[in-house]
Amino acid sequence: SQEENMVISQCLCYNQLCGFLPLQGHVVRNWKVRWFVLLQDKLLYYKIEGGKKEPTPKGRILLDGCTITCPCLEYENRPLLIKLKTKTNTDYFLECCSREERDSWALDITGAIHAGHPVQVQELHRMKNSFKLLENISLHNIVERMYDSSTGIKLTRNLDQGSRYKETFTGSALVDWLISNSFAVSRFEAVTLASMLMDENFIRPVGVRSTEATRSSDPSEKFLDDSTALYMFAESSKKNTSSKEEVHFNISELSGTIVKQGFLVKQGHKRKNWKVRKFVLRADPAFLHYYDPTKEDNKPVGGFSLRGCLVSALEDNGVPAGVKGNVQGNLFKIITKNDIHYYIQASSKAERVQWIEAIKPLT
Repeated sequence: SQEENMVISQCLCYNQLCGFLPLQGHVVRNWKVRWFVLLQDKLLYYKIEGGKKEPTPKGRILLDGCTITCPCLEYENRPLLIKLKTKTNTDYFLECCSREERDSWALDITGAIHAGHPVQVQELHRMKNSFKLLENISLHNIVERMYDSSTGIKLTRNLDQGSRYKETFTGSALVDWLISNSFAVSRFEAVTLASMLMDENFIRPVGVRSTEATRSSDPSEKFLDDSTALYMFAESSKKNTSSKEEVHFNISELSGTIVKQGFLVKQGHKRKNWKVRKFVLRADPAFLHYYDPTKEDNKPVGGFSLRGCLVSALEDNGVPAGVKGNVQGNLFKIITKNDIHYYIQASSKAERVQWIEAIKPLT
């Protein structure tokens, strides 16, 4: 409708309430990246073809009567999901790029769902910023549930400062798990609960980041709600470490600190087609990797060292040489020291500037 298009135009101008999110299909249960736009009473999603958003929505999710689950832990390999169940019992799974992005989308969608009920919106904000642990809570019961092989916290191998740790979980994963299992309502409550588990020696920090946080004088900062802070059960075996020199190169280049991540559109090298990819920018060592968000595994499909690279914005008045297809604009280019050219498209000029400014200091 004309009103819809007007709202969408405003959304794109201000770079708010819109962005790329992988969506699971209803018939074929695969994942496709779509451009989402959140309106007052609906969530629209568009197909990207040839690097350009199609004018007509591919579909819409009516928010009246919807219920939202966040965090949603139904898929082990996709920890950053939002689940929407419509009043007709249709499930939609949306995947975000980071915990911050997921929580931001969830808060805005929740606000849209309850827009006609201001009292509920006020209650949601109160719960988000309040602190009230469940009465008669048993830490032993929580730990027992954490150990459960099917519904407990998922243990993975992680790398920190060149050392490999077995059977660990991240701080943000534990916070998500505590909320998902109704032990806490807000992230603040879950962090407090996790701190209690650490104080009572049920869990312990491993790795530099989480260990250093325990020295903080502020009790609320001793446990980190962070995807780079590692923890493990206190009774687990000690870390299995190896020096940086012994770690395989591919592992070492993925061990850097994540500086920025997000969805961008990238032109392929051979077919020159445009695909949405999840980009992860790391420092020390400085690498830019990109992932296929429709795949189940969390392995990069490409990447390169940023040392010696050149990065620059491309003008939007005309398609530069080397760029194929009817692109939407907001292009920038990265040239590696081996003279490989990467053409990347951001969703807005502001986002393009942010990526260029984040990459330049690492070159």
